[in-house]
Order: sequence, then structure tokens, then C-alpha cells
Amino acid sequence: MIEKVVPFTAENMQQCIDLYLDVFTRKPWNEQWTEESAKERLTDLLNTPKFIGYLFYDQSDLIGMIAGHAKKSYSGMTFYVAELCVSASLQGKGYGSAILSRFENELQRHDINSLYLLTATGGAAQAFYEKNGYAVNDQRVVLKKSFV
Repeated sequence: MIEKVVPFTAENMQQCIDLYLDVFTRKPWNEQWTEESAKERLTDLLNTPKFIGYLFYDQSDLIGMIAGHAKKSYSGMTFYVAELCVSASLQGKGYGSAILSRFENELQRHDINSLYLLTATGGAAQAFYEKNGYAVNDQRVVLKKSFV
């Protein structure tokens, strides 16, 4: 159960780094994050204009976090989720849906009228978001060009 929600700040950065490494270096992501690279990513995110982020706790245990930034669009404010993660040991137990729902309510209180995010196609992450009412935007495409 989520008992406490606190803003994501520089003061709780180490907890965020530890959670990030716990989640994204394991299946299904198996990404090659180090403490240094995770710290840089999360610090950059924290310092982005119009940043909003929260940490969610069950008693003193960090359950998960969500963070990103708002941007003005022609139709109002849009929020871009950069990171949503739930402790690896707690995934599949409803915490991610609870975090997402609480965060959506908070965004609406900030007069943000839409939310965008990127995730891998197929698999558990896409299924999670679709279960929570998100749909693939058929008016947008993600393009990539690698330089390596």
C-alpha cells in the first residue's frame, strides 16, 4: 500500500538511483546502467524546466517513482513521462497502476491536459500502459538515427 508520497528532489536522489538500477538492470530491460550513468540521467531530468516527479513509499520502503516534464503545446500543457519504475520485487502487484493514477490526478490539478510517454513495443510495459487506458498514438511515429 502506498502510505507516503514525496517530491523527487536532489536530497532523495540516491534512493532514486538505487531504485533505477534495481529495476532497469534486470529483466525485461537488462540495460547496462551504472551508478554514474543513472545519476547523470536522473540529475538531468530533475533539472529539466517544468519538472514534476514523485517518490512513493510503503512505510519507509521506496516502492516506486514517476518523473518527467511539462511542455506547452497548441492545445495546452502536455506532460512527458521520462521515468516510471516500481521496485522489481513489487512489480505485478498493482503499485504501478496506483502510482500512475495518483500522478494523473496530480497533473490534472496542474491544468495539464495530456500525457505522453515512450516505451518498448510489445511486452509487459506496453501491456501495462494499455491496461491503464493508454493507446498507441497513430498520428505520431518515433524515428531514430544511430551514430555508432
